[in-house]
Amino acid sequence: MQRHIKWRPNGKFTQIVKPGTMRFLDFGRLQLGKGEQFSGASGNREWVMDVFSGSAAVAVQGEDGPEKEFNAGGRKSVFAGPPVMVYIPPASKFTITATTKQFDAGLFSASSHAKAPATLLEGSSVVAKDIGRDNWKRTVYSALGDDVQAERLLAGETLSPPGNWSSYPPHKHDRSNPPKEAVLEEIYFFRLRPSQGYGFIWTYTAPDDPEGFSTVFMVEDGDTVLLPKGYHPVVAAPGYELHYTWVLAGEERRYGAWSDDPRHAWVKGQ
Repeated sequence: MQRHIKWRPNGKFTQIVKPGTMRFLDFGRLQLGKGEQFSGASGNREWVMDVFSGSAAVAVQGEDGPEKEFNAGGRKSVFAGPPVMVYIPPASKFTITATTKQFDAGLFSASSHAKAPATLLEGSSVVAKDIGRDNWKRTVYSALGDDVQAERLLAGETLSPPGNWSSYPPHKHDRSNPPKEAVLEEIYFFRLRPSQGYGFIWTYTAPDDPEGFSTVFMVEDGDTVLLPKGYHPVVAAPGYELHYTWVLAGEERRYGAWSDDPRHAWVKGQ
């Protein structure tokens, strides 16, 4: 599995993580001009759209019930405020029509039999928390959480100031150890401001993992990193804000079901 993917645009919709690459998750980026449309069918998957910038009219026709329409988005960039997301359940048809000069969004999906309705996630639906302190303080937005009866997907965003660490202390969610840890794969999609910036992510497994790895990726604006397992701390280079959209999926859907690296968890108690 290629776990670090560089941004290579390919028309309106670019498939970045193809179905079947990971057990559950796939991911594509949608970029439209005003009035342009993108239509699709969710099939046997549930989708979440994270609006990176611009606005769009979103129409979702579910298997039962009337069509739902949303006006989604509004921020100028991922650095300009909390996210707006749209949850699209399985067995739905949808059309996304850009209403601003430029519209940029991520579309993530996972296999699902959920019966939840299409939902616009904005405002009070998005929980913002400042996590950590000192040079590992960051803002975490949780958008698609327990309040939506999805089957697999959890989604949000993290914004790190220049030079700061996030996903710290290093944590993982690759073993079933209830209630503390659940098996959840994850995708990170990175943005940097200014756009020539960079950061690093260290992906590594527990010492007793029989298929272990330890890899450091230098991430730039538009990069994607796949996290099938292991710890995954992130750091922004000095002078550059670092942002990533994170989406989780697994058999068990519980935000916060992870375990910290015991060698580094002590920083929480300082």
